Formats: sequence, structure tokens, C-alpha cells
Amino acid sequence: MQQILVVDDEIGIRELLSEILRDEGYQVRLAENAGQARTLRGQGRPDLVLLDIWMPDTDGITLLKEWASAGLLTMPVVMMSGHGTIDTAVEATRIGAYDFLEKPIALQKLLATVGRALRSGEQQVKPTLMLATLGRAPVVAELKQRLERVANLKSPLLLTAEPGTGVEVCAKFVHQPNAPWVAPENLGALAEAPLDLLSQAREGTLFLHEIGDLNRVEQKGLLLVAGKLEKYNTRLICATSRPLPELVAQGAFDARLYGAIAMVTVHMPSLREHREDIPDLANLFLLRSIEAKEVAPRHFSTAALNALRNYDWPGNLNQLESAVRSLALTALGEEISLGDVNQALQLFGTPPAMAPGLPLDLPLREARDAFERVYFEHHIAQEGGNMSRVADSVGLERTHLYRKLKQLGIKLTRRNDE
Repeated sequence: MQQILVVDDEIGIRELLSEILRDEGYQVRLAENAGQARTLRGQGRPDLVLLDIWMPDTDGITLLKEWASAGLLTMPVVMMSGHGTIDTAVEATRIGAYDFLEKPIALQKLLATVGRALRSGEQQVKPTLMLATLGRAPVVAELKQRLERVANLKSPLLLTAEPGTGVEVCAKFVHQPNAPWVAPENLGALAEAPLDLLSQAREGTLFLHEIGDLNRVEQKGLLLVAGKLEKYNTRLICATSRPLPELVAQGAFDARLYGAIAMVTVHMPSLREHREDIPDLANLFLLRSIEAKEVAPRHFSTAALNALRNYDWPGNLNQLESAVRSLALTALGEEISLGDVNQALQLFGTPPAMAPGLPLDLPLREARDAFERVYFEHHIAQEGGNMSRVADSVGLERTHLYRKLKQLGIKLTRRNDE
């Protein structure tokens, strides 16, 4: 039986919706505020949430953002409001809401929307990563600000990033909700029928991945597409992990095409540039595997998360997600341990490098002190001198950390000690 969570501070609306939905054969759970909704969501994934926007403790948009940021937006959410605006509906949809209903809600519209949302949830058990779940690091916040500035432009957008960063997250963020989204896997269509792509994406977005690999004929087709965007009222978003200016200089990429698509360019940071978000992302990927019933419930140890955080991830998000899924499937216990993670990282063939210049001909105690100095100085530099984060990263209480640093003769600057 499909389960629907109704979140509304008005008891009359809760009871009315509950009665209607139970008569239709659904299991219904009720929450009168965001606090209760958080608790019920924590107990398990509902098949659908009907979420009121205006509530006294925390409004529905804020709760929606919380779930998105925590990786808990794995079910369709339909927002409800008695005095909603178009801007609010657009914002909710951009965050990840499935649809928006205005109160009073007509019975047939309610049931039709619930039916569509539930079918959508069945088709997409594992939703794609969204910008809201990418992290909270400064570079991610800056990325969001840049994308917000160009979201409503009509000109083509070029996204640059290393392979595996999930650049489609950025493209989806600037895509206008409820408009066509066309993202062909095979870019050969640019050579065969470029205008067919434009027809499919009319009034919406055409997203093309890795355009640095296009051959001459495909580049010619893309140039044709770029010249007819206004006619089809289509936003063109291209992505590449290759240095297009160098390819232009080498004669491998059409200079006119580069000029047409690179008027607005945004760079997506690599995962190692916001490694502080890796533990949350790892937990997110693990949660998705659990809620998709691929694996039994399990969790990472703190040491395991620190090891994931300290790895460089040359394959970025794709590599991290693959590693987490492998760990979830192969770990022997409910807790994924540091040993599990180290074993998985060794399979990548790039174990963490030893710090250069460590003297190996010293007595053990002196060699250990030398290693620990390099170790702690590395983490202090990595965290920009934030000692609270250093303590979390190395797994020590802050007072113990200070004693250890003093013992090793590591002097903290005023900025370090703040």
C-alpha cells in the first residue's frame, strides 16, 4: 500500500485530505508542523508528501530545502498553499518539488496530481543529484551565485569541469521548470539532424555533454543549432572537460563555434576543491542505495568518512558514488569501517602518497614525531587554520589536539587559534 505524508498546520485540512486519500486506498500519515514531518521522514521514506508552505514553526519551502540538502528528497513532494505566488511555485520546483497545488484544492485535481506524482516516484527511485545536495562549501555557494546570475539569460551557456563532476547538476539548476529538457546521449544527431534536436527542445533547454569530442561535421551541426536558438526559443547549454581554447588554437575546434557558445562560461569545481562536503555526499549516496533497497541499512564510521574526505577523487562525484555503492554492497557489517574504505581505495591504484622527505633512518619515536608533525601541519593547512575542523578531521578532541600540537612543537598563528 502506498504511503502519503500530509504536512499541514490546519487540522481541518489534514483530516479532509486524510479521509479523501484513505478512501482511495492510500495509507496516510499526518504531521501538523515541520518538526513532526522531520521525525516521520526520519522513520522511513513515504511514497509522496503533500506539504503546506505556510506553517508556524518552519515554512514548507525551508523544510523542502532541508530535505534536499540532507539527501532526503528521494520522494515526490507536492506543495500546497492558500495564497501562493508564481515565484514561490517556481522556487519550490527548482528545489525539487514535483508540483504545486493552490487551496482550496479541487478533488479531481488533487487525485490526478497525487496519481501522477506517485507514478513519477516509481519511475525515479534514485533522483539525480541537485545543486542543493552538492554541498555547503564556499566554492559551491559561489557556483550557485554565478548560476543564479545567468539562469534567466537566453544566451548559450558553457559549463567547464573535470570529468565526473556531475556537471548536469548545473545545467538542471538553470533549466526553467516545466519546460522541455533534451539531453541526447549520442551527439551524432548534431551531424545527422541538428534541427530535430531544436524541435524537441523548443521553448526549453538543449543540453549537450562533452562537446570537446565533437568531430568536424558535428561541430558544423552545433554551429547551425547555435544560429537558430532564438527562432526556437531554446536555451543551449554545453559542457566540456577539455580545454576548448587550446583545441581552437590547434585547429581541432571551430573558432566561430567557440565564439558562439562561450559568451557565458561557468566553471564547476572538482570534488577535492570542496572536500569538506565529501562526508555528507558519501552519506547521501549510501542513503540512496538503502532507500532504493539495493542494500540493507548501514552507516560509515567517523574514521571511514575522514578517509573518504582525504582522498583526492580524480574521478570526482562519479568515482565517489561508485566507491560508496561498492562499499555498501561488500562491507561485512552494519558499519562501514576505515579498513573497508582503505581496501576500496587501493583498488583505484592511487593510494595516498607518503609525505616526501620523511627520515626513515631515525629511531622509531623520532620518526613517529616527524610523521605526526607533517600529518598535523597538512590538516591545519587543508582546513585553512580552522582548529575545530582540524579536530574533526583527525578524530581528536580539541583540547587533546592542542596538547599534541604543543608536544610536537607546532606553533599556531593567531589566525590558527581562532
